[in-house]
Amino acid sequence: MDSKYVHGYTSRENRRLHDQASTLADLLHFDTLFPSGHRVLEAGCGVGAQTIILARQNPGARLVAVDISEESLDQARRYMEKEGIGNVRFEQQDVNALTFGDGSFDHVFVCFLLEHMKDPAGTLLELGRVLKEGGTITVIEGDHGSAYFYPDSEAARQAIGCQVTLQSLAGGNAHIGRSLYPLMVKAGFADPYVTPRTVYADGSRPALVEGFTRNTFTAMIEGIRSQVAERKLMDMDVFNRGIRDLYRTSEPGGTFSYTFFKAQALK
Repeated sequence: MDSKYVHGYTSRENRRLHDQASTLADLLHFDTLFPSGHRVLEAGCGVGAQTIILARQNPGARLVAVDISEESLDQARRYMEKEGIGNVRFEQQDVNALTFGDGSFDHVFVCFLLEHMKDPAGTLLELGRVLKEGGTITVIEGDHGSAYFYPDSEAARQAIGCQVTLQSLAGGNAHIGRSLYPLMVKAGFADPYVTPRTVYADGSRPALVEGFTRNTFTAMIEGIRSQVAERKLMDMDVFNRGIRDLYRTSEPGGTFSYTFFKAQALK
């Protein structure tokens, strides 16, 4: 990976990633299916939060999960062993310079990776290289510009803007979801098809309120507090008010909405 992971590698971030994956599993992965015996590359697997969903949902597939962080891979391996998952092999690899030969995989899966890439189209080209002719690629990304909530709060929007700024400074793009289609076209994939996957949480959906509004999105923005203060991106009293306002959207009468984008295409 060619840009810094802006969220860090803390135990809190590890928990947040697993909370996010389990909360969104049905929304994002009900159609992430691979035939038995097929070889699947997961690029940028991190701590294995998405890996375990893929492995359980596709027990007959042979998964190879790669990441540049050996620390994350160690956590992912331990997690798979604890859960008794045996159809995944982990390797430390740079997704922009994979050591696999051309056409090594039947399918490639990417989730929350391109948002951290300085050259996402270039990353897709490299992933396409290791994909067989006629194989499929699946890419899932979010878009922070899609966050809507009630009660609205300018302070909360500014705090979210700090996350967008930090990701940009690290070489990434927190708004990349909206550009998946042109990126797939630029990388030469055939018949790209993008579907929006919207999370909407209110008091009638307590699992989403807890799992997504509080433990995924608001926890992510709250987690950049020290970086915002260090870089003096905004007044910290206003930032803290913005975090309180985001938590307010998870309380009675509050609502929160966010859209992910899932692209699927052929080589």
